[in-house]
Amino acid sequence: MSNSSSMPQFLLLAVADRRELQLLHFWLFLAISLAALLANGLILSTVACDHHLHTPMGFFLLNLSLTDLGCICTTVPKAMHNSLWNTRIISYMGCAAQLFFFLFFISAEFSLLTTMCYDRYVAICKPLHYGTLLGSRACAHMAAAAWASGFLNALLHTANTFSPYLCQGNALGQFFCELPHILKLSCSHSGYRRELGLIVVSVCLGFGCFIFIVFSYVQIFRAVLRIPSHQGQHKAFSTCLPHLAVVSLFVSTATFSDMKPPSISSPSLDLVVAVLYSVVPPALNPLIYSFRNQELKDALRKMMTRCFSRATTCLFSSAQHSLCNPLLAQPAF
Repeated sequence: MSNSSSMPQFLLLAVADRRELQLLHFWLFLAISLAALLANGLILSTVACDHHLHTPMGFFLLNLSLTDLGCICTTVPKAMHNSLWNTRIISYMGCAAQLFFFLFFISAEFSLLTTMCYDRYVAICKPLHYGTLLGSRACAHMAAAAWASGFLNALLHTANTFSPYLCQGNALGQFFCELPHILKLSCSHSGYRRELGLIVVSVCLGFGCFIFIVFSYVQIFRAVLRIPSHQGQHKAFSTCLPHLAVVSLFVSTATFSDMKPPSISSPSLDLVVAVLYSVVPPALNPLIYSFRNQELKDALRKMMTRCFSRATTCLFSSAQHSLCNPLLAQPAF
């Protein structure tokens, strides 16, 4: 391949050679994607319909669910398609679009996770200033900044990655168009160095956000330890520790994927690391950030009960109407 303009398609990583393992991979990704779609869809509908959840945390949960849906829908469907039809092909424009949207959603998600950590810090450590620091306008500005930063990051990386010549073949060692594997195909040293500089800046910014998250949780834990009730301490720790665990998993695996030396790179290791930061966090976020929230669980339970009662009433009414109407009760010959 002489350059990127003459490269019509890329070849993604073949997850398995045996047909049985390919189908297993398809069903596994299908289960993960359906669970993520169902959970995030329930969160979106519950937060949108229940006015009691129109709070800063509810607003950020709604935005987080959108980013989770975007991350899952960007990478997983193409991997499922390739496993089901035993192919590895993705078009050049499809690869560029996949890289852009994945970076967009994953960057916005990490910014939202940082903002949600700040929300918890203010709610626990500065409860008297919560309404002032996290008003509706401040929340809208923070969410807009998260989405804008994700868009700018994705645009810079995608434009810089596909602008140099790609002359090292067209085989990518990953199940989706991941940035480090596309860079391996570049034969432009200036573009390669420029993109490495962008990666280093992005990693430093992400590490700075992670330090902020850790510092915020340290302050939260200090405040929680002053709670006299052991039940209150257990509730706070059981909520905060899973948040920190998922953020740590996301940051460590994403940083390792971008900065690992080529000497320890292997297809199986790259695949596991990519799944850990691109598929696992969006699938776990609804369970950790949302369904551990008592207000959200109560609102979800009320919505499900209301829908079930309406469906039962409609079925009973239609059945009663058919019994009372002889034209509907008896079949026509």
